[in-house]
Amino acid sequence: QVQLVESGGGLVQPGAPLRLSCAASGSIFSLYYMGWYRQAPGKERELVAVISIDGATDYADSVKGRFTISRDNAKNMVYLQMNSLKPEDTAVYSCNGKLGGIEVWGQGTLVTVSS
Repeated sequence: QVQLVESGGGLVQPGAPLRLSCAASGSIFSLYYMGWYRQAPGKERELVAVISIDGATDYADSVKGRFTISRDNAKNMVYLQMNSLKPEDTAVYSCNGKLGGIEVWGQGTLVTVSS
């Protein structure tokens, strides 16, 4: 079972870019279906983006065209490139991995978009 650690969160101004990283431990990371989720204050957690083991991606409508998920299986990493950030993107972003009946989560990283 992999363990996930996110990094890259912080305070940015509206319109700025930010890249989140998710480092995974374990030798079978490449078999995991990976995703990024976020939870804004007072709201339920929502799916942001997912990437399959062969690199197919899907996005929430609210981030399509602005966010890009990618993975580097050789480095056991998943990334979320976020462009044109908006105040409504403010949330705790968490990395998620699924393999069969196994589901793992990172601890989350806070992204705050504010001027």
